[in-house]
Amino acid sequence: MKAAHSKLAEPFAMEPMLAEIRERRAELHKLGHIPQDLVAQFQSLGLYRAFVPEQFGGSGMDASTFLRLIEAISAADGSAGWVASFGFATKYLSSLPADTLAEVYRASPDVVFAGAVFPPQTANAEKGGYRVKGRWGFGSGSMCASLIGVGIKTDGEGGGLPRMAVMPRKQVRIEENWDVIGMFATGSHDLVVDDVFVPEHYTLVRGAAPSIDTAAYRYPSMAMAAQVLAIVGIGVAREAIDELIKMGTKQSITGAPTMAERPSVQIALAQMEAQLCSARAWFFEETDRVWDLAASGAEIKKIDTARLRLASTHIAKTGADVTRRAFEMSGTTGIFTSHPLSRLLMDALVVAQHAFLNDGTWQSGGAALLGLGTPPGYP
Repeated sequence: MKAAHSKLAEPFAMEPMLAEIRERRAELHKLGHIPQDLVAQFQSLGLYRAFVPEQFGGSGMDASTFLRLIEAISAADGSAGWVASFGFATKYLSSLPADTLAEVYRASPDVVFAGAVFPPQTANAEKGGYRVKGRWGFGSGSMCASLIGVGIKTDGEGGGLPRMAVMPRKQVRIEENWDVIGMFATGSHDLVVDDVFVPEHYTLVRGAAPSIDTAAYRYPSMAMAAQVLAIVGIGVAREAIDELIKMGTKQSITGAPTMAERPSVQIALAQMEAQLCSARAWFFEETDRVWDLAASGAEIKKIDTARLRLASTHIAKTGADVTRRAFEMSGTTGIFTSHPLSRLLMDALVVAQHAFLNDGTWQSGGAALLGLGTPPGYP
C-alpha cells in the first residue's frame, strides 16, 4: 500500500523560494546560518508543523512528503536543506506530557525547535525539576529557534537513550564558533546554558514512547533523525549531476573535445544517475513501508527500523560518492572555491560523516539483521 500524499499547511509556491536560496548561497555562507526570513518560508511550507499532532494544528504530513521537500531545498543549498530538515525535530518532543505539548503549541504549531544532546551535562535535581548548566556542540539551526533542548544526565545516570531539557531560546547563549569545510550556513554553534531551572514536565527522553498516539509519533524517531540528514546528501548529489550536465558544452582550454563528447564523461554520468536513483528508490520504498505500518497501528519491529537506518546510510554514502565523481569529472574547473561543485563536494562529504550515517552504522545495521544487540538509539 502506498502512503497517502498529504497537503501542505497552506498554499505555497516552492520554486520562487528555491530560486531565492540559489541566488543567496554566497550570502548564506558568509552569514553562517539560515536567516529568519527563509525560516519563515519553511514555516509557510509546513515543515515545522509537519509532525505536530493535528489536535494542536499539525498538518498530518507523511514522512515521504517531508523528505522530498527537504531533498528539493537541499539541491538549492545543502545548509538550507539541513536546517529545514530540523522541522522534523518536533518528533523529539513527542515524549513530553500531553499537557506540556498543548502549552508548547498554544500560540502556533509552527514552533522552531533545535538543540544539541552531546556531551550530556550533569543536571542537579531540585524540587519539581532540574538545574541545568553546561556547554553543548553542534546546535544546528539554533540561531532561528524559539525553543531549544540540551542533553542532560543526573548523578550516576549513564547509557540508554539521552535525556533532554527543553527551554526558551532566550535562556540559551549561542557561541558562534562554527568553522568547517562544508555546511557553512547550518549555524551549528555551541550552546551555553548558565544555571537555568527546567521544570520536570519540560524534560524528555529522546526516542522514548510518545504521550499522544499519532502516525507521525509512532514512526521511529531516531531512524527519521538519520533519514532527514541523509536525504540532504541526495539533494546535493542531484545538484552536482545537474552542474556537470551544464558544463557539458564547455570548451576545453587545451582544445580537447567538450565534456559532453568524451566517452568517459558519458559513461560516468550514466553510472552516477543509476547509482543515485537506485539508492533513492530503496530509501523511499522503506520509508513508505514503515509509514504504512505506523499509519495502520501495526507493530514496527526492530528490523523495520534497522532497514530505515541502512537505507539512510546507503544514500548518504551514495550521495557523497556521486558528488565526488561529478567533481572529478569537472577537471580543474571545479577546484575553484567560486565553482558550485567545490561547495557541493564539501557539503556531501560532511553529510556522510555525521554520527547517524558514518561507517559505524553499517556494523550496527548488520548486527540488527543478525538479531544481535545494537547500541542505544539504533535502530
